[in-house]
Amino acid sequence: MFSNPEKNLIQFGISVGMQIADFGSGNGYYAFLLARKVGETGRVYCIDVQSDMLQKIAKEAETENIQNIEIITSDIEKEKGSTLTKDSVDVVLIANTLFQNDDKHAVAKEALRILRVKGRVLVIEWADSFAGMGPHKDHLVKKEDALKIFTDAGLVLDHEIDAGEHHYGLVFRK
Repeated sequence: MFSNPEKNLIQFGISVGMQIADFGSGNGYYAFLLARKVGETGRVYCIDVQSDMLQKIAKEAETENIQNIEIITSDIEKEKGSTLTKDSVDVVLIANTLFQNDDKHAVAKEALRILRVKGRVLVIEWADSFAGMGPHKDHLVKKEDALKIFTDAGLVLDHEIDAGEHHYGLVFRK
């Protein structure tokens, strides 16, 4: 079974009012689930370098009258790349994105920078390539490598979630 975003978020635990940064928002599937879970008092920051994907999210949010999604076209690999202020979010979601980044350590450092005290990072990543799905095997980020990247940045592994047969899920805490 492939990764199920709804199941992943239930295991992680999202509360009304949370401020969430979605690194590499892509098509926005997680963003829309998150927006519903955090409610009107929460906010989801969709951050991606692909402005065309973000435009689709913005258009869908407008069509569905979802007003707690904010679009940020930016590069999370750069210093202060999310453009969010230090200690400003409760959660950073990095789902099926890490393998695409050249400077994975910079992504982890940016997540740490914007997290509030006791904030959490949810990393969901491909564990393998399967029948032509997922990244090329040379681009996979092994679970032990992701663990090292985020702990080296200063985060602490809190627990793991079951992210599906071909994915892993790691929850880190500031």
